[in-house]
Amino acid sequence: MPLRVLVSEGSSTSAREAITILGLGGHHVEVCDPAALCLARLSRLVRKFHRCPPLRDDPAGYLAFIEALLDEGRFDVLLPTHEQGFLFAHAARRLEGRAGFALPAFENYRIAHGKASFSRLLDELRLPQPMTSIVSSESALRAAVCFPAVIKTAVGTASRGIWFVHDARDLDAAASELAASDAFAGEVLVQEWMAGTVEKAQSVFCRGQLLGFHAYRQVAAGVGGGEAIKESVSRPGIRAMLEKIGERLNWHGALSIDYLMPDDDAPPRLIDCNPRLVEPMSAWLAGTDLVDLLLRVSRGEMPAELPESRAGVRTHLAMQALLGVASRGGTRRDLLRECRRLWRGSEPYAASREELTPVRLDWPSAVPAAMTATLLLARPRAANRLARGAFGAHLLSRESIRQIESGISG
Repeated sequence: MPLRVLVSEGSSTSAREAITILGLGGHHVEVCDPAALCLARLSRLVRKFHRCPPLRDDPAGYLAFIEALLDEGRFDVLLPTHEQGFLFAHAARRLEGRAGFALPAFENYRIAHGKASFSRLLDELRLPQPMTSIVSSESALRAAVCFPAVIKTAVGTASRGIWFVHDARDLDAAASELAASDAFAGEVLVQEWMAGTVEKAQSVFCRGQLLGFHAYRQVAAGVGGGEAIKESVSRPGIRAMLEKIGERLNWHGALSIDYLMPDDDAPPRLIDCNPRLVEPMSAWLAGTDLVDLLLRVSRGEMPAELPESRAGVRTHLAMQALLGVASRGGTRRDLLRECRRLWRGSEPYAASREELTPVRLDWPSAVPAAMTATLLLARPRAANRLARGAFGAHLLSRESIRQIESGISG
């Protein structure tokens, strides 16, 4: 049944892919975002765009804006596609009755959202993770680091707040940035660095029961921790770990994890958690519609468990591929070569389908991909600056988290 869906932001790749799935499903999609020209703005599948206050700087204003939209728009579902879920879970009582949504209790959402709390949960459940220390001072950080290592702030997404340190110079730079951002006022993680392949799994739960699952491996990296090329995989062991996490947290809604498959055939190590769907087109193209499942759970249904998605389905994100080439020092010639490969569908894109900008299905989506290619060809070194544009006002900061927890009534 076609539904009226309000998507919580339109800047992330996850939101853009969810919008494609929603639009192809015949749903009426409206999007709010503080950026006038976000990814979702360039889509024929979005019926209406609402420019809203920034979550990062004004969470109370953003929440009031959402409440007013829900009162006026008669929406069936409010779909949090990124960190807005933190605010919605905290204010769940205020939102109930205005639209359907699927979120766990706030205290459980907070565990999954915070890197330190998630690490402690893994220890509690005896699930594998890299060797981890949690510190709250620069001296403790320096004492805990054994090169090479990974340093993470307790809150951060899309590789914000992550440093890979290989020597004392790297450590000095990371410690300086952490001190400048007042990160030691909270908690900082130090983890051993491990060689291996990054994989991700995403799922949908209904009151602690896992109903849908999909996993994929990173074939080629993009920029900012993203994937340029993915391939779906069968991971029953990871599914069992996710079931254990979801049952412990009585999870309701979407939940995703990142994990590492070590090169030495050791067991996988869980390295991150996101309380949302992350780029769900990979699952959709592999035969598992997690977005539709999430809509049904949001409406109060208890759907049947979905069958396993197909393994071996390859997908790619052209924008990430180009940004990845440029961020690794690629020249204009390298970028032009990658553009030709994408256009012709030659290796490594043979038998692969585009996730983020499906031009044949949604022609305006060609605009951001074309703009990215043009800007990078003009200035290849701009890759990291362009990628940072996605870490904008639609996301949380430590200050906005503090405001939500202490100053916004639930």
